[in-house]
Amino acid sequence: MEIVNRPHVENFIRWAADKPRVVVVSADLTNSCEVGKWRDTYPERFFSLGMAEQNMMGFAAGLAREGFEPFVHTFAVFVYRRPYDQLAMSIAYPNLPVRLMAFLPGITTPGGVTHQAIEDVAIMRATPNMTVLETGDATEVESVLDVAHAVDGPVYVRFLRGRVPRLFPQSEPMALGRARVLHEGDDVTILTAGITTEEALRAVPALAGAGVRATHLHVSTHKPFDDPLVLDALKRARKGVITLENHTIVGGLGSAVAELMAEHAVGTPLVRLGLRDTYAHGASQAYLMGEYGLDAMALVRAAERLAGRDTGIAEADLAQVRVEEVHSLAKAEAL
Repeated sequence: MEIVNRPHVENFIRWAADKPRVVVVSADLTNSCEVGKWRDTYPERFFSLGMAEQNMMGFAAGLAREGFEPFVHTFAVFVYRRPYDQLAMSIAYPNLPVRLMAFLPGITTPGGVTHQAIEDVAIMRATPNMTVLETGDATEVESVLDVAHAVDGPVYVRFLRGRVPRLFPQSEPMALGRARVLHEGDDVTILTAGITTEEALRAVPALAGAGVRATHLHVSTHKPFDDPLVLDALKRARKGVITLENHTIVGGLGSAVAELMAEHAVGTPLVRLGLRDTYAHGASQAYLMGEYGLDAMALVRAAERLAGRDTGIAEADLAQVRVEEVHSLAKAEAL
């Protein structure tokens, strides 16, 4: 697996070169959100609002009304918690083209509950006019810019940073409303998003070797959620459906799948794997995924329940987990 170091940094600079109306708005987390070099390259198109996220949303809305395309860069929790009223009334209600690049989604940070955005997809899915995307690898980090740029309205993006795996070929960029079919089988259907896709890629081959055939879909568009590929995959699952998400099971991918199944009378069991009505605590990503049942082993156990048998798969049978350092060289980055 190729690991790409900070794929957003140079890619965003190249992408914005011929788009003079694209501007960046930051909230005192410029380097932590990988736009320090962008600021230095296009200083006249960069605005630092300091630790004032409510003002930042209103400022971004004003830029959009004047014909600019603001790309807000901050941590996910600072996009939708404290400044939600400004986000909803100043950006979403008038349907302005503001791109909300939300870093450290879910438990990708060791910063604990103050920095872990575990309910953001639920809130943004419930916000009218908002398109909700999630990046799962370096290819999607690079190609989500085109997807967001093409949307006529506000976009919320769960964004990955730092050392990011390349799971998908660069020739296959993210597409709005289109899931990626990574594996096919008719026993269970597995839907993942973001960092959980890498976990499923560890589990699905082991399940196949044990005789449990799975269709695995990677979802990058949480809203709109009307991909016919998803519905077809739900209907073909003989034993059941599993969703695995870096988010609470309320209001995120699992809820979107449940809604789709109910609306189309798909009568098969659904297992939702994610945070279960709890806040997480501060620790490494690998530890938290195991602690809260978001890893490959949890997916195997869920597939066994649906299949009605023990596969005999143990942790040693799964592809080796990729462990990242909890802290980087810069203290700000460590959050």
